[in-house]
Amino acid sequence: MITAEQQKKLKATAEQMVAPGRGLLAADESTGTCEKKFTKAGIPCTEDTRRAYRELFFTSPEIGKYISGVILYDETIRQSASNGKRFVEILENAGVLPGIKVDQGLKEMEGSPNEKVTKGLDGLPERLKEYAQLGAKFAKWRAVITIGEGLPTDANLKQNAKDLAEYAKHCQEAGIVPIVEPEVLMDGSHDISACRDASERILTALFAALKKADVATDGIILKTNMVVPAKECAQKATPKEIAEATLGVFKKVLPKELVGQAFLSGGQSEEEATENLDAINKKGPLPWKMSFSYGRALQNTALKTWNGKAENVPAAQKAFLHRAKMNSLATLGKYSKAEENK
Repeated sequence: MITAEQQKKLKATAEQMVAPGRGLLAADESTGTCEKKFTKAGIPCTEDTRRAYRELFFTSPEIGKYISGVILYDETIRQSASNGKRFVEILENAGVLPGIKVDQGLKEMEGSPNEKVTKGLDGLPERLKEYAQLGAKFAKWRAVITIGEGLPTDANLKQNAKDLAEYAKHCQEAGIVPIVEPEVLMDGSHDISACRDASERILTALFAALKKADVATDGIILKTNMVVPAKECAQKATPKEIAEATLGVFKKVLPKELVGQAFLSGGQSEEEATENLDAINKKGPLPWKMSFSYGRALQNTALKTWNGKAENVPAAQKAFLHRAKMNSLATLGKYSKAEENK
């Protein structure tokens, strides 16, 4: 059991993470994921290029105006910038909370090979202790839910919910706010109602598991998908339809004590992710803060602009800050095409 004082601190950090007008940058790509991104852009993937890439984001002028926290990868939380200052220190000086990805990727689920469970519970308390010493204030664990013929299964939902709850408990005991991330994947051709049903099922299972594990609900951040049709679905959905479907699920399932939700972009384009977040916040006021925790939807244009070249850093930072500002406006329901094109 955590003490009342510990719970108070966790809640304060959670509130800071989804403060109005601010959200999270997911910069926790594994080395393998980074390599895929860099190869596509024609950039060599070395420790130095990965450091330079992260540095352009973390040293962007006034990053703290729009970004409340950054999810780091194990390599990155230990790295220093070109000026010798640790990335953790640079972020803290900008008023940005350092966080850490602690899951160790996915594996096939026993008995249901088309579904995945997440690795990383072994040795987690010890790793969290070290990450706290390195400066991490929050952590992230991603579970993925697949929609398909007969999927998701109850067994998969139950296992992922149980693992997320166990991770969250370990985090809170280490004084770290857990981001619990059950992502219903956009892969396939299913319609928006299939995503809505799967989202409702996993979130129901998740909050039951968190309660059973005695996790303090006001000391976590939820990071889940918007309710959207699959990438290959012929029937597209408008931002208004996505907002209504998403909030319909949330109002049925999310506990009032939850401080906030930071959406993942999950394969949406940069502008789609912003438009849909804005549509959700235009439906407010809501019992929870609705923010963002975007990776590609904050980084794509910046990566292309940078292209691995030092002389492109100012232009890449400008592209990143523009996206961060647009999403900041979306957390307030104040985004518009006029702002986008300024």
